[in-house]
Amino acid sequence: MAKQPQRKNHTLHCSASFHSTETLPRKDEIAVHGVSEKIVGVLGGGQLGRMLCQAASKLSIKIAILDPLVNCPASSLAYYHMVGDFDDSNTVQEFAKRCEVLTVEIEHVDVATLEILEEQGIDCQPRASTIRIIQDKYLQKVHFSQHGIPLPEFMQIEDLEGAKKAGDIFGYPLMIKSKRFAYDGRGNAVAKSVEELSSAIFALGGFERGLYVEKWAPFVKELSVVIARGRDNSMACYPVVETIHKENICHIVKAPASVSWEIKKLATDVAFKAVSSLEGAGIFAVELFLTEDGQILLNEVAPRPHNSGHHTIESCKTSQYEQHLRAVLGLPLGDPSMITPAAIMYNILGEDEGEPGFYLAHQLMQRALSISGAFVHWYNKSEMRKQRKMGHITIVGRSMSVVENLLSFTLDEASEKPAVERRVGIIMGSDSDFPVMRDAAKVLDTFGVPYEIKIVSAHRTPAWMFSYASSAQERGIQVIIAGAGGAAHLPGMVASLTPLPVIGVPVRASTLDGLDSLLSIVQMPRGVPVATVAINNATNAGLLALRMLGVADTDLLSRMREFQEDTKKSVLSKAENLEKGGWDV
Repeated sequence: MAKQPQRKNHTLHCSASFHSTETLPRKDEIAVHGVSEKIVGVLGGGQLGRMLCQAASKLSIKIAILDPLVNCPASSLAYYHMVGDFDDSNTVQEFAKRCEVLTVEIEHVDVATLEILEEQGIDCQPRASTIRIIQDKYLQKVHFSQHGIPLPEFMQIEDLEGAKKAGDIFGYPLMIKSKRFAYDGRGNAVAKSVEELSSAIFALGGFERGLYVEKWAPFVKELSVVIARGRDNSMACYPVVETIHKENICHIVKAPASVSWEIKKLATDVAFKAVSSLEGAGIFAVELFLTEDGQILLNEVAPRPHNSGHHTIESCKTSQYEQHLRAVLGLPLGDPSMITPAAIMYNILGEDEGEPGFYLAHQLMQRALSISGAFVHWYNKSEMRKQRKMGHITIVGRSMSVVENLLSFTLDEASEKPAVERRVGIIMGSDSDFPVMRDAAKVLDTFGVPYEIKIVSAHRTPAWMFSYASSAQERGIQVIIAGAGGAAHLPGMVASLTPLPVIGVPVRASTLDGLDSLLSIVQMPRGVPVATVAINNATNAGLLALRMLGVADTDLLSRMREFQEDTKKSVLSKAENLEKGGWDV
């Protein structure tokens, strides 16, 4: 029997009314081999669709896309591409016939058609009811308000008098928003006074667009939580991230967010409750405000993969794109936890029109590619425009300070590459402790582990000690070795200020032979643990620090095993020489 050629990357052109007689591959003509036999249809073929296709390729999942652009970002990677409008009813219905599951990478689709398809038995994930709620931002606010989710106060406005009344109630500045087709800052306008109401409303297209207002939320940070929900209603929550916007467009994402554990839990709880109120499977991104008084307020929800989750491709065990496919197909949800201590995502936005913009983006990516831990994603859009999302860069590292410094180097051509990241901090109360503490540095040098040495006195420079200990983790330090003599308060004081492990080295002073230092270090109160070693034994402190680092560093752990083997051989060699030569050798 003749073997049929495998079909892939079909690009099919159709008019909005689908008068074309050109035929798509039928379901029963396509042999699918992988973890799922279902073809996933995606409405939209932008950068989110492109990254869905990339995730699908690992699992041999076939992705069909519907997008009006022949050369849309996802086109070259999709199993096949129907060229047509995803907001045209006839086109969407014809497209759906070729898919077992229908999902979206943009929520601005014809929801009435999705409802018709669901009535016909087509599997839409998330459900059409969810898309309908999310499409209308005012309806979205009403929905979440009814489910007891904290929000900025809001109200509908239908004329200028209604807008003025809202200003009297909420005060200024006043946020005015379009109900529909608002994203990446489009559809938002701020009136700083009653005199600015008319111009803000005009900028949004007038009241016929459908407008509502929100009380200004005095936020200190914008946060986001990406949540996956499976078809069995199981949930997987990604770590809380901070989003930084430039001209109302997501510009930088920091993962995880630098907020307290309490705030992270509160943000996750609000996001979980919001997603639980919606129907269907998939990825949901919940954007939040953190206010000055520690409240978490919901801003809006996206029922699809989101800009704030791009970093998950490199920083998490399961990317948001693979997770979305798992969810809509009914596969087990993956682990959303991070595999790196810190990640930062930078959106490559068009800095100029046309070729000059492409040149600037190319220069930026070239610089990023020279950095260890940096990953470049280019969306392959054919047209460059100012502020258009053209790609993104994700940088992963041991701390937020480290990845921020690497990003600064990427963005600033004049800056120098950041110095080698220090992993261990060696501190002592006085330079008189250095002859002892130098042995810890020698051990770290032997293993090639970068470190820093500082004089930090708990008694003479308490403010400097506080600053050093409080900032150590953010700067990438993973273990602190603190040497102290006499009262030996330094190790314990530092341990009380940092979540990092602290190893105290009791240094022998002129009296009591260091016993006072040892007893001071080991008698820390409950809740302030400090490891310690023998008096003046900074060598063991260095080795203990290496073992701590080796827990998450297989290369360092293997070298430690080699060190132990070399020590064993050295002892056996001495024993052999003694046995052969006797005591006089």
